[in-house]
Amino acid sequence: MSSSVPVPGRRTSVSASDPPNFIPIPTNTRGIPTTSFGAQSPPAAATGLSGSFSTSPSMSSHVRGGSGSVGSVFHGMARQLTAFLPVTYPLEEEPEKRQGKTKVLLLENINLDAAQFLKNQGFEVDHVTKAWSEDELISKLHQYQAIGIRSKTKITQKVIDANPQLLVIGCFCIGTNQVDLEHAARRGIAVFNSPYANSRSVAELVISEIIALSRQIVDRTHEMRAGIWNKLSKNCWEIRGKTLGIVGYGHIGSQLSVLAESFGMQVIYYDVIPIMPLGTARQVDSLDDLLSKADFVTLHVPEIPDTINMIGEAQFNQMKTGSFFINNARGKVVDLPALAQALESKHLAGAAVDVFPKEPGSNGPGFNETLGDFIPRLRNCANLIMTPHIGGSTEEAQRAIGSEVSNALYRYLTYGTSLGSVNFPEVDLRAITTNDERHIRVCHVHRNEPGVLKQINNILADHNIEKQFSDSKGDIAYLMADISGVGQEEVEGIYNGIKNTRANILTRLLCESTRFC
Repeated sequence: MSSSVPVPGRRTSVSASDPPNFIPIPTNTRGIPTTSFGAQSPPAAATGLSGSFSTSPSMSSHVRGGSGSVGSVFHGMARQLTAFLPVTYPLEEEPEKRQGKTKVLLLENINLDAAQFLKNQGFEVDHVTKAWSEDELISKLHQYQAIGIRSKTKITQKVIDANPQLLVIGCFCIGTNQVDLEHAARRGIAVFNSPYANSRSVAELVISEIIALSRQIVDRTHEMRAGIWNKLSKNCWEIRGKTLGIVGYGHIGSQLSVLAESFGMQVIYYDVIPIMPLGTARQVDSLDDLLSKADFVTLHVPEIPDTINMIGEAQFNQMKTGSFFINNARGKVVDLPALAQALESKHLAGAAVDVFPKEPGSNGPGFNETLGDFIPRLRNCANLIMTPHIGGSTEEAQRAIGSEVSNALYRYLTYGTSLGSVNFPEVDLRAITTNDERHIRVCHVHRNEPGVLKQINNILADHNIEKQFSDSKGDIAYLMADISGVGQEEVEGIYNGIKNTRANILTRLLCESTRFC
């Protein structure tokens, strides 16, 4: 097993992962200790923003400082690091200059603030409004080292194997089931997401759906558009005093709980682990118990083998007659033909569905029977709200997601920091500063086998290892080490030595662009 070399007090110093203050939302969504953040200067703007962007990270920098911590001894600016490339690496221009050209592809109309942020860091960014198919990814992705996607683009094993140059994947959403996480890790590709940034947006959507369903607002709206005046109160209810059953009491479920109680609802919830409730909410012992007691049932669970089709005919039959069902989680967790049957039989009084097992790849026509023979049935059901996966589609949520994931991509590509990765060991080192002469950073992804650190330390034995940290996750381990006293003529030898070790998956050397690379 790969051992860890801790750095005493490392989280009390300013971290290399500290993001530039470019996009204001969110400030610290992952709860990283505030002591790891220091004052920062804005990034230097990239040139050619109209179309031709600089092809390597610019000399943007972070102010380091703070007293009373390990970080206080570093008064210089954090160096902008550049990936070393061996002489065999093909470059389109200036082959004598061994400097990485980092290109980022953003698909599915990812927030433009995120694209602008990455451009301002000097990366070359292509922004595409649509999702790409597997064939498109296989044929076109080879020119990019990083990709940002939302929920429609699927990064499969075939896509990963066809793109050995890919370093990192950013999921600009909560879910990561659209990526083969294990295979990405085996290929040395880190995957990042934004698990919390759109929680409020989803919770507010659920509240709006609860009210709309209880008052049959969608049906009355359709009638008015058809010229029909149909004022009625039968089977229209206040939500005050009704019971909301939340399946999955995570970040969304718990926020929804608080909002629902402010409307006077009683809240019960079911989760696979005991969780302390907020307000007066109460955890129940089983899903069956929740289904039989709730007037409204809402799902907030991930798509994993245990949750696929967790709500089907049997579960709908357990719900109260005249109750309501809401799914803003994942499309495959509900048997939609069974939902159609429960609505057609009037067992359920209404439902709201924001996610589907198969969804169109782009806006426009296409929500029809090609996605499932149950779609026409659902479209004919009364008091059914169907929305095109818009739970997190608010300006605030998309800015927050764009900020979090673009910063994660920037930190990993520029400094090797993997904090927040969903499939990778989480490793970080404080920055190499302008006072650190002739330093390089080793970023080594390897199989989790005995003896790896011994091999690496033997290769680096002629140099001073200033700081080093290693961690493992399953079969994958990740080592970061900063080496001082490295001459320009030694960089390629260090790279080849580490790259040719038996457990190597991916080796990157990051160094000051103006000196070595």
